[in-house]
Amino acid sequence: MKKFTVQHLATAAVVGAAYAVLSIFGSVFGVTFGPVQCRFAEALCVLPFFFPETAGGLFVGCLITNLLSPYGLLDIVIGSLATLLAAVLTARCKRKWLAPLPPVVCNGLLVGGMLAWEQVGFTDAFAATFALNAASVALGELLACYGLGSLLLWRLPTISFFKSRMSKA
Repeated sequence: MKKFTVQHLATAAVVGAAYAVLSIFGSVFGVTFGPVQCRFAEALCVLPFFFPETAGGLFVGCLITNLLSPYGLLDIVIGSLATLLAAVLTARCKRKWLAPLPPVVCNGLLVGGMLAWEQVGFTDAFAATFALNAASVALGELLACYGLGSLLLWRLPTISFFKSRMSKA
């Protein structure tokens, strides 16, 4: 990434705010938190492919959202760091079709593990509970990132306002 500018900061802030608003809106429908979740806002996790500076905004937006999580401090830390890791990996993707994959994998593994630990601790049931939660979270991520996020990946480069600001096209 080139020099970090005020425009980059503003872009990150807008994406972070959009993530928080979309996630909190999704909680009205019960799809933001829990083992079965599909955060609409996770579609924004593909944006670092074009705009690497949005990784920090996604982290802050997720952090704000997770302050409302029923899983408390654990979700605030692990869930937010999972989104940051996914955003950084997405920014490093070389192919557009791979950009939605890091959020699916990172959130599936990290959030799935956190949910399993919250439900059964490190007991004999952890492995099965982890597998179920990881698959459930990854499926929600798959729908959000490959479904809605792919629309962003393919449409944003056709809009002149965004095209001129993209690091990749």
